Amino acid sequence: MQRQDSNQADQETAIAEEKLKLSLALNPTDSFLWLMLYSVEVRRSGFDPGKLARLDQSYEAGPREGWIALHRNRVTLAIFSMLNDALQEKAVSEFAAMVDSGFIKEAAFNLTGAGWVQQDRLLASLSQVDIVSREAFAKRLARDGVRVSVPGVEVDERWWR
Repeated sequence: MQRQDSNQADQETAIAEEKLKLSLALNPTDSFLWLMLYSVEVRRSGFDPGKLARLDQSYEAGPREGWIALHRNRVTLAIFSMLNDALQEKAVSEFAAMVDSGFIKEAAFNLTGAGWVQQDRLLASLSQVDIVSREAFAKRLARDGVRVSVPGVEVDERWWR
């Protein structure tokens, strides 16, 4: 779409949106399709709180789908302050699940990027995560030069070596 003129890109985005809606009519429990519909609609017409229902439906349809969560969590953290309490909690829980599932690099990226404003809440959510995963996460952040307190983990200044 980047190489096309804006009219052609708009037309192709509209077609993609319609295809997503048709696909969801056939498979309404596909969390990836809900996430893509949300993303396409936001790209096409900008952020609208009414569109958050699609993002929420992605969480409802696939709360534990790792490969989808990696993208969805970043998207959700980017608009965190505009979310209702329930959707905020889903994003925070998803972040903790990413760390607990070993998606350390991706979780570190989300924390230091879109989630930085919410770092205290995100880090606090790790208190119930397996200690091995928390230590790996803390080591990754230390290697990246990020100094934060991960619950239950003592920071060893030599981790960067």
